[in-house]
Amino acid sequence: MSHYTIGVDIGTTGTKTVLFDVDHGIVATASRETALYSTGPGIAEADTEQWHRNVVESIREVVTAAGADAGEVGAIATSGMVPAVVPIDKSGKPLRRGILQNDARAHRQVDRLAESLAGVDLVSLTGSALTQQSVAPTIVWLRENEPDVYARTTHWVGSYDWVLAALGAQVHVEQNWALESGLFTIAGATAEPVLAAADIDPAALAPVCRPGTRVGELSTAAAELTGLRAGTALVVGGADHVLSAYAAGVNQPGDALVKLGGAGDILAASNTGVVDERLYLDAHPVPGQWLPNGCMATSGSLIRWFQALVGGAELTALDAEAAGRAPAEVMCLPYFLGEKSPIHDPDLRGVFAGLHLGHTRADMYRSVLEAIAFGFRHHIDVFAEIGLPLRRVMITNGGSKSTLWKQIHADILGLEMLPVRGHPGASLGAAVIAAIGIGALDDWSDVSRFITLDAPYVPDPAHKSIYDAAYATWRDLGDAVAPISHTIARAPR
Repeated sequence: MSHYTIGVDIGTTGTKTVLFDVDHGIVATASRETALYSTGPGIAEADTEQWHRNVVESIREVVTAAGADAGEVGAIATSGMVPAVVPIDKSGKPLRRGILQNDARAHRQVDRLAESLAGVDLVSLTGSALTQQSVAPTIVWLRENEPDVYARTTHWVGSYDWVLAALGAQVHVEQNWALESGLFTIAGATAEPVLAAADIDPAALAPVCRPGTRVGELSTAAAELTGLRAGTALVVGGADHVLSAYAAGVNQPGDALVKLGGAGDILAASNTGVVDERLYLDAHPVPGQWLPNGCMATSGSLIRWFQALVGGAELTALDAEAAGRAPAEVMCLPYFLGEKSPIHDPDLRGVFAGLHLGHTRADMYRSVLEAIAFGFRHHIDVFAEIGLPLRRVMITNGGSKSTLWKQIHADILGLEMLPVRGHPGASLGAAVIAAIGIGALDDWSDVSRFITLDAPYVPDPAHKSIYDAAYATWRDLGDAVAPISHTIARAPR
């Protein structure tokens, strides 16, 4: 039996690869940066050739670093952001740079399609509303603005699906790319009303495959590039946020993950596919389970903005200053990039309220930390309303290094927060799924053997009561300021 698998995560800013020992866990990691191409308003693209080069180089690096026998690598699985769009020709070659999920160029196409689909309950049909993240408007934009690319496109695929195909897999899209694209129904069939409104040929949609599905073998050419054995199994991985949750232990109903990355993600495991227009819906890698989830537009990105605004002070210093300030004296609305879930309003704007001349940067910084936690509490309210109370919450990503911020989350959410030690994210999830796909691991629950949780952060009763009242005020502030934000945002138009 093969001793190792490889998990690759194609991220927005970089590629991370791990070599995974099925008995002992991760034995080597490598990463490569990815350039973001933003050549005009709303444009966010990445070079597919750089993705491929990063994957090849990082695979070679982890195998060499571990001193592993390349012949013992049994499978590769990939993960990545969703729903990036890669148009490919009949040979599988990309016809242009990949269009990332945060690309906003197709806003006019979104508006036109929304009019055409006004009578269709898209949330019930596809699991998500029509937004700038939907793939149909992007395809229409390409047809109208890059007709040569559109005419030569044989299939529309995602980032991590294309990478696996470039290594030798059959052309496919993973289940959660299909769900988040808006081109497929929750059950996995093509969303006919959407395809008709956008005039998309169903033949251009690749087959949908579940995580853990074996979809081919490493080609001879790819084997020469990576140094691996030709014939190594290629296994479908999954969306980055989904596999990150899986690899953090969110695998039973009531489990949840708070991710403090550049944006703020919260994912909860459920045994039913809960549909709600305020949330996103993804399929859990474990068959029969689901991951209703939310994504806030800012989290770490807002902290970095504030850090730059006050002269680049170290975050540890800002934490120390803010720890000595009273909770919730200043209110912050964190809508500096508008807001995604659960409000879905791109015309909201950021606000600081309640300031007086005695306040310092420490009060404002603390209010920023609190604002993100209030946003997660808003999501938890929605989860409770749809019958999904949370019982165990893990916390990961860069922001989780802050002791103060973890305690603020515990106090505001009223829940113990369990930090995941050294969380490698989606690359571990992909590596575990690769092992399951070839039978090197027996069960989806085996991932728990490779997860270490640190001591929980427990709510402070005194602060919790203050934050309970402050949260109600924060919600009222958001409602009151929204019309003014809309006026300010829309005035330049």
